[in-house]
Amino acid sequence: MKIAIAGATGFIGTRLVERLHETENQILVLSRDAKRARRVFPAEPFPNLEIVSYTPTQSGDWQQAIAGCDGVVNLAGAPIAEERWTPSVKEKILDSRKIGTQKIVEAIDLANPKPSILVNSSAIGYYGTSETAIFDETSNSGDDFLAEVCREWEAEAQKVKAAGTRLVIIRTGIVLGMGGALGKMLTPFRLYGGGPLGSGRQWFSWIHRDDIVNLILQALTRPDLEGIFNGTAPTPVRMADLCETLGEAMNRPSWLPVPDFALQLLLGDGAKVVLEGQQVLPKRTLESGFEFQYPALKPALEQILQS
Repeated sequence: MKIAIAGATGFIGTRLVERLHETENQILVLSRDAKRARRVFPAEPFPNLEIVSYTPTQSGDWQQAIAGCDGVVNLAGAPIAEERWTPSVKEKILDSRKIGTQKIVEAIDLANPKPSILVNSSAIGYYGTSETAIFDETSNSGDDFLAEVCREWEAEAQKVKAAGTRLVIIRTGIVLGMGGALGKMLTPFRLYGGGPLGSGRQWFSWIHRDDIVNLILQALTRPDLEGIFNGTAPTPVRMADLCETLGEAMNRPSWLPVPDFALQLLLGDGAKVVLEGQQVLPKRTLESGFEFQYPALKPALEQILQS
């Protein structure tokens, strides 16, 4: 297969490229910074990888590169947990996803031949937050900023079906691996200062990085799959349980709660994702026959910490 990937240098994208390379697929990386992308993916050991510069929110010659690709994976989007959500930052978060997806869909519509599949990222922020509700792929959307972003993001992706291209949208939970959100949590535990974030009662719907990549690969290769799938492990946990399990895996105590303001300093307004949370189950994902390599938290954390 030849697969185009937007967001390839991100936390999920780098692992996806590695897996596609292992099975000798051709890879087209759409990157805002071609030099950085080449540092991440040097010609040796990635001889079957092509890098095309693009501006995600603008039409351009880059769109012609989509023609001849068998599939497209769109993982691109501005970070939500690095700064405060000023009006300009909110606009950047929304536009990077809404307009960025619009331009990917536009490229697919123009392509001849067209890719047969678009795998478009979304997030469990679609559902809003709750300490009591249980969400699956059939649940309604929430009413906060992140829910609005996800609705508009997904609405743009849905337009690809008019081009006759199969669409899979994956609403991704908090991805665990060496880096990402977990990487920011490890430091206080290593310094014997780890503990629950916020109240500790909020839900933490997570997925191992290898499992989200496997889910994307399944979407690319199974023509019977279409629609919305939750990219979350089948065992969401309370934040207090996450931190206790992480402490056990690291052989560190987990008793010192991290106050809300400290987390907001670390994650900006994106702290909302972990301070409020939601319990999300992968109902359709399991019904599709997908088998999680890491369905339970403790083995997932142990594998990550040992890698």
